[in-house]
Amino acid sequence: MTTRRNSVAASTAARLSGAAGLLALFLAAASSGTAAAADLLDTSFLRGSLSGGPVRWDGVVLGGQIGYQSMNADFGNSTSSQIAFLLRNSTLEDEFAPSGWTTLPNKLTSGQSYGVFLGYNMQWDDLVLGADIAYNKVSHANPSASDSINRIVTLNDATSTSDNVSIAASSSIKLIDYGTFRGRAGYAFGQFLPYAVFGGAVGRFDYTTTSTVTVIQTPTNPPAAPSTFGPVTTTDSQSNKIGYGFVYGLGMDVAITPNIFLRGEWEYIAFNKVGDIRTTVNTGRVGLGVRF
Repeated sequence: MTTRRNSVAASTAARLSGAAGLLALFLAAASSGTAAAADLLDTSFLRGSLSGGPVRWDGVVLGGQIGYQSMNADFGNSTSSQIAFLLRNSTLEDEFAPSGWTTLPNKLTSGQSYGVFLGYNMQWDDLVLGADIAYNKVSHANPSASDSINRIVTLNDATSTSDNVSIAASSSIKLIDYGTFRGRAGYAFGQFLPYAVFGGAVGRFDYTTTSTVTVIQTPTNPPAAPSTFGPVTTTDSQSNKIGYGFVYGLGMDVAITPNIFLRGEWEYIAFNKVGDIRTTVNTGRVGLGVRF
């Protein structure tokens, strides 16, 4: 009987010892898991601490960028001055203004761009203000259009002349490269610096516009044989024409080390008329920069 009791006691003690071991292992695993979870939930990255300390955005910044742009050219009024000159001092232009007829449509082209930027930032707490200049070279920024229009109008002259007016036109423009000078305002969130930009742009263009006018005039009071004016053609062409515009956009810089950052940006530029052609450029780009 005594031997049986001793056996039961020994068995119970072994079970308790095994349970204690399992409990210890569980507590150790739980402790390790808690530490790992704490590491995963560590928000020091979001609070703005790299290995070198809090991120600073002030100082000189220099970098390169590549992008993809779409260029829209409004050719609607590109032939206006040419046609007005061809039909100058005429009753047809005075009464019906063919120079104001829209002969050509808008055209859109897309291509790549690449360039460099240089700027300077000043920082007060999380507010970052600065300015930068940039140069960008573009490809496939050369839209073109060609079309014609025909209308018959009756002049209010003594013979009530009927004019059959035909206008044929073609126009093209090429953006070679451009530079920007922009003010920047951003608000830092640790490694992240979202910002807005506004400023000016200077672009270099080549363009060519050609207009041909033909008018068949038929007197109706009294009827008479028709006469033809034209076809008369004029061309306006220029290389390296400078255009000016304004620029605005949004972007974000992301620090990957205390002095190196990645950039993502959208930029819009509206240029003034070059050869009576109005152009706009939309660009999405990425860049890599360094802060000194």
